[in-house]
Amino acid sequence: MTTIFSKIIKGEAPADIVYQDDRVTAFRDIRPQAPVHILIVPNKEIPTVNDISEADAPLIGHMFLVAKEIAAREGVAESGYRLLVNCNRDANQEVFHLHLHLFAGRPLGPMLMRR
Repeated sequence: MTTIFSKIIKGEAPADIVYQDDRVTAFRDIRPQAPVHILIVPNKEIPTVNDISEADAPLIGHMFLVAKEIAAREGVAESGYRLLVNCNRDANQEVFHLHLHLFAGRPLGPMLMRR
């Protein structure tokens, strides 16, 4: 199943790409929820966290190293940033291509609303 993220990775859809290598692509979210909101996506199509295999472990680790590098480039590594991965509908995953959100640029508050 081809997603909009796959099209961005291949250059078939527009995006403000901030990082790309042979394993991952990172681009600014089109509906940012913080001053810095970047999506870090594996170039390999993996629909959800539930679909990650043992063989994908180096790729997943690489995504976090890229997040660290992007945070430094964006000037938010020291002030702080949040990394978030949603899995399936109850977690509000909208695009079923694994992606890591990097949020920063202001105090982000609690992770979840308390009930």
